[in-house]
Amino acid sequence: MTRAFFALLARDLRLAVRLGGGGGMAVFFFLVVITLLPFGIGPDRELLAKVAPGMLWVALLLAALLTLDRLFQADYEDGSLDLLTMGLLPLELIVVAKALGHWLTTGLPLVVAAPLLGLMLNLPGEAYPPLILAMLAGTPALSFLGAIGAALTVGVRRGGLLASLLVMPFYVPVLIFGVGAADAATGGFAGEAGRQSLLLLGAVALASLVLGPLGGAAALRANLR
Repeated sequence: MTRAFFALLARDLRLAVRLGGGGGMAVFFFLVVITLLPFGIGPDRELLAKVAPGMLWVALLLAALLTLDRLFQADYEDGSLDLLTMGLLPLELIVVAKALGHWLTTGLPLVVAAPLLGLMLNLPGEAYPPLILAMLAGTPALSFLGAIGAALTVGVRRGGLLASLLVMPFYVPVLIFGVGAADAATGGFAGEAGRQSLLLLGAVALASLVLGPLGGAAALRANLR
């Protein structure tokens, strides 16, 4: 079962690299949003620094939503998903492999790009460590919670927008606590508000690791009957 899990994960990673349009598209969208932001707000460096953590998180969240429909839709259309459900792996582990592959190809590149784009928004230097740590904790939650929406809309033509609307309420706590951790970074990790935000974000991430596979598997069972 372990070998089957890693084989499925490796397959998804290879497909993401071959077909493109996953992490590269998300990072490009991330770059476009952050590049346009100073034109809309203006050249005020202090204002840009103040809104930088929130805008980085909002842009990251929207970029992650772009690729949600890739989780199950392609496998559903070519029949691979039916074959996977008849294999050794339970549906819960299939969802875990899919969500983990989505994070590795989309979430992790966005985390790597975020500090570089933060320079464009005059993000203070002390905000980088908590911002990166918060994104490393929060982006897996985006992928695992997003798996529920992707599973609910599998088989729906052009269901990416519907999946985004379904999972958006679940993304709000990740956004609030992620921004809170970076906003409280003026005092470093010694700030009580920053520690609380990081702890709450970690709790949401751990909960998503459980709820995502269970909810995604239940949705797939309902849609594959």
